[in-house]
Amino acid sequence: MSRYTVIGAGGYIGRRLVKTLTESGHEVFAPGRDNGDLFGADLGKVFYCAGLTGDYRTRPYDTAEAHVGLISRLLDQGRFDRLVYLSSTRLYDVLSDGVASEDRALPLNSNDPRHVYELTKMTGEVLAVTQSGGRGCVARLAYVFDEAGDGFLSQWLARATQDRDLTLDSSPGNGRDYIHLDDVVRGLRAMLDQDAQGIVNLASGERLTNRAIASVFEARGWRISFSQTQDMALPVNIAVDRLAALGASARPVLPLIDAWLGSLAQPR
Repeated sequence: MSRYTVIGAGGYIGRRLVKTLTESGHEVFAPGRDNGDLFGADLGKVFYCAGLTGDYRTRPYDTAEAHVGLISRLLDQGRFDRLVYLSSTRLYDVLSDGVASEDRALPLNSNDPRHVYELTKMTGEVLAVTQSGGRGCVARLAYVFDEAGDGFLSQWLARATQDRDLTLDSSPGNGRDYIHLDDVVRGLRAMLDQDAQGIVNLASGERLTNRAIASVFEARGWRISFSQTQDMALPVNIAVDRLAALGASARPVLPLIDAWLGSLAQPR
């Protein structure tokens, strides 16, 4: 069995990685970021999950440390076989048209404080790919969900277990590319086990509007309404060819939601 290290094991994705790898019989090291063994031990295959999301604006220095500082020291001082640095398809939100492919240039502005997240993530990406001696790669994750997460779709699913009449704080036309947490774990493992190079988008490749998701709920007997009417522009389509080449394509999201809702309707 392989030895894996999960950095950021206390987070949403890190916790699932630790659970899945442990249940598969692998040796898993899940150190805190201040653990001295992080730079002395043989880390094996590394999942770098450390990062900030919603609170990056109020914690810019912590954001820089998680996205750039720690990965810099790990690449410089750490002992590992392979490493995948978790980034985000949120980087593509600065694009207004076309397809979000991994090699596409992104127009970011260092004078815009909203771009602290994107600029630090991209710096971490560059370091992981170019300063790892060919042992590092980058996973850009779309919006991850399952019934236990804390994102918009995850909370929607969680509320559905308690109430069949839901009003959501969004608009029908808003949408994102979603990927189930289990597909993220499968994709990340494929990237390390198959020595993926460069950047790989972990996404479904499908933009789903709230309206489309609501139709699945309504077909199963839920009543869905929205508190907002102003739609945001849909994000650009995300290329998923590289993920498919690894044999780890994400499953279509609407059938997953439909099957899960169907399981709720069954007698317990």
